[in-house]
Amino acid sequence: MNLLEARINLDAIAANTAKLKAKVAPAQLMCVVKADGYNHGAPEVAKVMQAAGADQFGVATFAEALALHQSGVQLPIMCWLWSPDQNVGEVLDAGITVAVASKSQVDAVLAHGRGKVVLKIDTGMHRSGVLQPQWGEIMQALASSPLEVTGLMSHFACADDLKSSATDEQIALFEQAIQQGRSLGLELPCNHIANSPAVLSRPDAYFQMVRPGIALYGCEPIQGHDHGLKPAMQWVAKVTVVKEIAAGDPVSYGHTWRAPHDGAIAIVPVGYADGLARAAQGHVEVSIAGKRFKQVGRVCMDQIVIFLGADDAGVQPGDEAVIFGPGGMSASDLAEALGTINYEIVCSPKGRTRRVYEQTHHQHAENQEQA
Repeated sequence: MNLLEARINLDAIAANTAKLKAKVAPAQLMCVVKADGYNHGAPEVAKVMQAAGADQFGVATFAEALALHQSGVQLPIMCWLWSPDQNVGEVLDAGITVAVASKSQVDAVLAHGRGKVVLKIDTGMHRSGVLQPQWGEIMQALASSPLEVTGLMSHFACADDLKSSATDEQIALFEQAIQQGRSLGLELPCNHIANSPAVLSRPDAYFQMVRPGIALYGCEPIQGHDHGLKPAMQWVAKVTVVKEIAAGDPVSYGHTWRAPHDGAIAIVPVGYADGLARAAQGHVEVSIAGKRFKQVGRVCMDQIVIFLGADDAGVQPGDEAVIFGPGGMSASDLAEALGTINYEIVCSPKGRTRRVYEQTHHQHAENQEQA
């Protein structure tokens, strides 16, 4: 293996996709593969999702949409994050659906005069999206244009908090927007608001399509729950050095940790240049042969130190060390330890991490280091 790998289990991706597809049917399943498939590799996972039941794909930017389109994906693609000074015509002419979230974006697509758009409305997230006082004007402009308006979209703010009333309020406002749009002449055949937590907990939010992301990659989107998803990413490094350490010996920059007793340490080649935050010091437990060991001392640019205890625990150079994923801390466990969310954890591996795909009877590595 490479010194540092992000192993992507495509069978897990397929199983999660099929699970969500079955759950939401007859609603369509838009698989969100933005940010290079949540750092799992958009072209590779999209092919698997397509075979497992995906109906459409969603990405953020024009560049992501065009790259996915050029990768050979056959299903419809939608993107939603752009500036009106970009070349929206190139994307629309490629058959990609573009979300419009402001009057200036609407003006840009109207100026082009052809293509598919979805109107993004603000139902309470207060991020991207047209505010309610502007709905009527913009809906009328789109209804009288030659553009194909595929539907409305919005985004939940608190769907992962099952006790929040915000989701109920957003659903009610979304339904109101659909009614208003249809009364103004828009057909709005395919409307969508449900993200991963809503897919798993709010069937009343399915409408005609759902738009999950993190659940497809096997990460639980609702803290404290387990919906039987299969984690697809495992971040693994190869131990480079094992050596003795005496009681009181300091470790790494700043000598922030000293050995509590005689023992052994191992060096694992991962650091903040590879996506393991310097602030992760003392919060990571690396697993070797099914046993967890604490990371100690400062996280360096290229490597970390783990304390093996009173003996070397049989650890040898060349052994595999699981930083997170199956066989080690889960992405959710590591996220909780770092005070963040599992979305950020799976998006973190970068730098010299090599992405390797694993599938039944098939395995290959990407040719280049992960960017």
